[in-house]
Formats: sequence, C-alpha cells, structure tokens
Amino acid sequence: MQTVICAKWGTRYPPHYVNCLWSMISRNTRRETRLICYTDDPTGIDVAIITQPLPEVSLPARVANLPWRKIGFWAPDLGGISGDVLFMDLDVVVTGSIDEFFDYEPNSTFCVIENWTQKGSGIGNTSVYRFRVGSHTYIYENFQRNPEAILSKFPNSQTYISRTIKEKTFWPEGWCHSFKHTLLPRWPMNFLRTAELPPNTKVVAFTGRPDPDEARDGTWEASWYKKIYKHVRPTSWIAEHWR
Repeated sequence: MQTVICAKWGTRYPPHYVNCLWSMISRNTRRETRLICYTDDPTGIDVAIITQPLPEVSLPARVANLPWRKIGFWAPDLGGISGDVLFMDLDVVVTGSIDEFFDYEPNSTFCVIENWTQKGSGIGNTSVYRFRVGSHTYIYENFQRNPEAILSKFPNSQTYISRTIKEKTFWPEGWCHSFKHTLLPRWPMNFLRTAELPPNTKVVAFTGRPDPDEARDGTWEASWYKKIYKHVRPTSWIAEHWR
C-alpha cells in the first residue's frame, strides 16, 4: 500500500482540490494507493479519501495559516501511519506516474524537489516530498520548544527543514516543474507563447499564483499594475490532467 498525504486548512483551497488530487493520483499509479488528507474541515471531501485531524503544532497566530503548519508532519506520530509516505501540496498537477517517487533512493528518509529559484544552495521545495514517518522528529521538537526563535531565523518552513535536516536527497531533474518558474515563458513572451509541458514530467507545482484553474483558463489574479507582466495564456494541457 502506497500512502500519499496532503493538508487542507482554512479557505484558500476548496474541497474540490483534494478530490482532484485523488483523481490524478488514481490515474497515475499501477499500485494500491491511498490518500490521507489532514484537515480542519472534511466537508465535501470524497469518501474514498481518508481524513484525519491536522497534526498539533505550536504556531503563533500570525503564521497559523502559512506553510509552517506542515512542520506538524515531522511529529513522532501521524495518526497511526508509518513507513515512507509521499506528501503533495494541493496546488499541484500530476502529469505522470507517481510510483517512482516511492521507488527512488529507497534508503533515503527524505526526498524533495531542489527549489527551482535556489539551485545549488541545498534548499528543498516541499510541494512534493517523501519522508519516513517518525524520522527527524527533532525538526518538530525544536520548533515546539521555541517557535519564535526559528521564525526569526528562517524565512519559511522549507528553508528551516532544509537547513536543519541531517539527510536530504533531491528528486531527479525534470520530474517536478514549477509552472511559474520553469514552464511559463519569460516576459514578454508569456503574452505570446503558451507554457509547454516537458516530456517525462510527473508533477507541476503552482506556487503562489496563478492556481491550476487560473492558468488553465488564462487568468492571473494580481494587482492592476502587476498585470503588465503577470499574464498567462490559456493552457490546455492543464485541463487534460487537472480533473
């Protein structure tokens, strides 16, 4: 049994995103696989998806709805699950088989994307990562002891994890792409050309804006003065996969 997990809190992403993730996972595996969604509100989530409460973690109110909440997944216990699990953010589009994510470097306890905007700096992007439940619990425990010290030292949770963890393996180049940073043509070509999907891509992450549905439809929510450069053409391959 392969286990994929995701997290949903607040109102940023509706339950459709969870259901869509499950649909994409189901189409892109040949193995028995389950999706567990850790959430503060299971309303509207497909009954085929297992739901559990979000892991407890000490979070100051100002970051309670930010990705710092994912530090809870490094707790010693995650509601009884064990072994290697694959975490996926809700704002990803699965475009290829996920099975290799479980097979790659089987002895590694943490496999992650090398952050597209910080190549060579050792920083992982936690849109898609595999980890061994109960390993590296010091990431969670250190944060629990003094969250303010860590928040003042690190700009975001993935930098904290990358600088703290004692073992790290990056996925092969080309498995995971950022729509905004690696696929979207640079300005001004983004007004003229549509983002292309490279062959052998397994996951496309939509960090920040645009979201998958926005890029699919050719819209980008932004301030009026930023629309001078924040533009995306309707992208048909998203509709093919994000469903």
